[in-house]
Amino acid sequence: MAYTTIKKPSDYFNTVLYTGNGSTQSITGVGFQPDWSWFKVRSEVGSHRLVDAVRGNTKYLFSNVTDAEATVTTNVTSFDSDGFSLGNGSVNENTRTYASWNWLGANGTASNTVGDINSTVSVNTTSGFSIVSYTGTGSNATVGHGLGVTPKIIIVKNRAGINNPWWVYTSTIGAGGQLRLNTTDAEGSDGGVIWNSTEPTSSVFSVGTNSGSNGSGNPIIAYCFAEVKGFSKFGSYVGNGNADGTFIYTGFKPAFVITKRFNTTGAWLMYDNKRNTFNLTDKKLLANESGSENLSIDPSGVVQSSNNIDILSNGFKQRTNQGYNNGSGDTYIYMAFAEEPLVGDNPATAR
Repeated sequence: MAYTTIKKPSDYFNTVLYTGNGSTQSITGVGFQPDWSWFKVRSEVGSHRLVDAVRGNTKYLFSNVTDAEATVTTNVTSFDSDGFSLGNGSVNENTRTYASWNWLGANGTASNTVGDINSTVSVNTTSGFSIVSYTGTGSNATVGHGLGVTPKIIIVKNRAGINNPWWVYTSTIGAGGQLRLNTTDAEGSDGGVIWNSTEPTSSVFSVGTNSGSNGSGNPIIAYCFAEVKGFSKFGSYVGNGNADGTFIYTGFKPAFVITKRFNTTGAWLMYDNKRNTFNLTDKKLLANESGSENLSIDPSGVVQSSNNIDILSNGFKQRTNQGYNNGSGDTYIYMAFAEEPLVGDNPATAR
């Protein structure tokens, strides 16, 4: 049996960097037509902007705040075969530098009638990624995700509610708890009202009575991720409080890594292989903050430029003793997507 079914991970996920021109431009080099693009200005303070093809290219959400969905016609004007086209909006301001993280779905939508609530989905079963749009009922229910395997990560947002946080399910914590993408909060215990204290299955995930995951009559969006050997890995690790830090095995050279301390407060730290093309990987952005690259400060006053990692051929290694990603005895979740598998037709090499 092949080590991985995905020979070229960049056919399904890719990071693209660009500089805004304040006018219009087409960004190429993604390698596919994105179904979900996550934008962040690097050189200035500015909110993250998340857009997907299921909601439509003019509909925006912001990972660092609880704001309702905004409609903007001057940001992404279209998703294209090798990237996206931009207007003169906030993701294309003149001379500012940006990062975009892009995922391939189905390049189309389908109706999913599995579960109590019907959904509209864009599913890529090869890469284990689905975008799920549904309308909440306010009552305990199930929603079909279309993956055919059980997701390990679910990120959900009420598009209409201005005070509804981004809820995150992770198999590490389970359906009895939750994390908030828009804050540094530690693990919470509200899974009963968010996920109905019920683990997802290969066909559905469960939602409770919380307005953030199931507000009555409200449009909800969910991003679901299942693990695919050689392409994606979602798990946890324990910090050792040492600059010769914990090593996390993924089975591939990561292209994109997110980490979050969950036993106590911790930022959602975002690293990729395009902003740093060799180790030390020290350029980072925070999913829960609007700060520019590397300038955010943790509660103890430590500038986040010290929260560094090495990206290796088979995983990533912490290169700091700072608490946000390697505190002694602290527990962390991570999400990682591949640049190259460890073995196969395109085996990973050292950086």
